[in-house]
Amino acid sequence: MQRKINSILVFGLGKVGSLMASMLHETGFEITGADVQVREDFPFAVKTLDVSSCDELKKSMQGFDAVISCLPYSFNIGVATIASKLGIHYFDLTEDVPTTKAIIEMSQSSTAVMAPQCGLAPGFIAIVGASVADRLDKIRNIKLRVGALPSNPTGLLSYAFNWSPEGVVNEYLNDCEVIEHGRHKWISPMEWLEKIVIDGIQLEAFTTSGGLGTMCETYAGVVENLDYKSLRYPGHAQLMNFFFHELLMREDRKKAGEILVNAKPPVSDDVVYVHASAEGWQPGTLVREEFVTAYRPVGIAGRRWRAISWTTAASACAVIELVSNGTLPDKGFIKQEEIDLEKFMETKNGRLYSGRAHGGKLEG
Repeated sequence: MQRKINSILVFGLGKVGSLMASMLHETGFEITGADVQVREDFPFAVKTLDVSSCDELKKSMQGFDAVISCLPYSFNIGVATIASKLGIHYFDLTEDVPTTKAIIEMSQSSTAVMAPQCGLAPGFIAIVGASVADRLDKIRNIKLRVGALPSNPTGLLSYAFNWSPEGVVNEYLNDCEVIEHGRHKWISPMEWLEKIVIDGIQLEAFTTSGGLGTMCETYAGVVENLDYKSLRYPGHAQLMNFFFHELLMREDRKKAGEILVNAKPPVSDDVVYVHASAEGWQPGTLVREEFVTAYRPVGIAGRRWRAISWTTAASACAVIELVSNGTLPDKGFIKQEEIDLEKFMETKNGRLYSGRAHGGKLEG
């Protein structure tokens, strides 16, 4: 089958961007990476680029079939706007709700795919959540939980900033979209605290922003309750509420992120917990269906990658594969929850989620 996507431009060659570019290169796509400063040891073409310049952005994107933004979310609308005008497929990893809404509006007139929110959460968790819910004749609740955590936590926070501090701070401070008792509403973050145990590890879960993507729109009038929460080790939520609200660090998000990263820098040995459940009737009997697992670092392209990096990158790469092979539409907005989990897992990059290596040995 002929691919619908051959050449891809990857904006941002940080941890996730460089991994995505490498994975797609290994999958057989023609990859070019772009950043303000680039190394020369990548197995794909690279170029330097000032992404703050609209003229440079437009010039750099011409001739490609698709672009992926692995940039800070504040750049995504600019990249998406140019991609839409040029008729180039657009993908990103954003969890920012206003950015996604702007891109969805663009997609209504676009001749190409506009697919934001292709990472882990939002992204993979919506695909899994919809798959679990599809097993039921009538759905009562859908509950989605994801946590990217250090495998060997230290200190009272029991955390490490292996992901963007800007993104984490926004998750903790922006309002959260939910469906509660059949009503679509917005609630405060770091609330609705609950206990969850996975593989004997006790965790806590609390509301955070952005993880549901478009699921509230999709399941409006279908479910009584739908929510997303982040998973952390016990005691984390109380301390973060103290930090942001009692110490008023919510008033300076940039400084808050700097303090937190300085106190809890990234670690190489991490774990990503995914817990998706749906309650409902099947048929006529009330049941609970679940998808619960823990993902750890793996070896890809000769290098060991953190769990948070590969689970984010592989999800977006799998979606690109599905657009390219014709499984998904080749224009308009793509909702993650409408992607079939089985077909997702059959892609070269999606196979990682089922424990099968990316063309090589799986490393724990």
